[in-house]
Amino acid sequence: MLVGISKVVMALQRIHALLLLLLLTMLGLVQPSYGQDRMYQRFLRQHVDPEGTGGNDAYCNLMMQRRKMTVRQCKHVNTFIHEDIWNIRSICSTTNIQCKNGKMNCHEGVVKVTDCRETGSSRTPNCRYRALASTRRVVIACEGNPEMPVHFDR
Repeated sequence: MLVGISKVVMALQRIHALLLLLLLTMLGLVQPSYGQDRMYQRFLRQHVDPEGTGGNDAYCNLMMQRRKMTVRQCKHVNTFIHEDIWNIRSICSTTNIQCKNGKMNCHEGVVKVTDCRETGSSRTPNCRYRALASTRRVVIACEGNPEMPVHFDR
């Protein structure tokens, strides 16, 4: 009788292990695709600075260079978001709105930002920027499952 019970327990343990493996595999399938992950990483590099406070021209000059947006040419305009990535990702769970390109995968939220605008008289690699710090409404495009920010729309 004891041998029969131990075989049942072992079988249940195997089933439990297989179900756990299946669950973990399924969870792995909802991770972003390689393309979306690349776009998410680019979004982070170009737009997210949770530690920074920004607000002055020197900040923009340094960050635009450090984040590699002055290599081939001076990027004309860029916005850095000064919020925790989880706060930014939570914007993706708000109501969908239309993006500038017509797609319906944009979302809006209010965050602290520094807008960096090229002065116009600078040349790569010595690009020069004017900074404007504010708390304002932003629109970001999100993709994937779970949805993650992949593009700063406006």
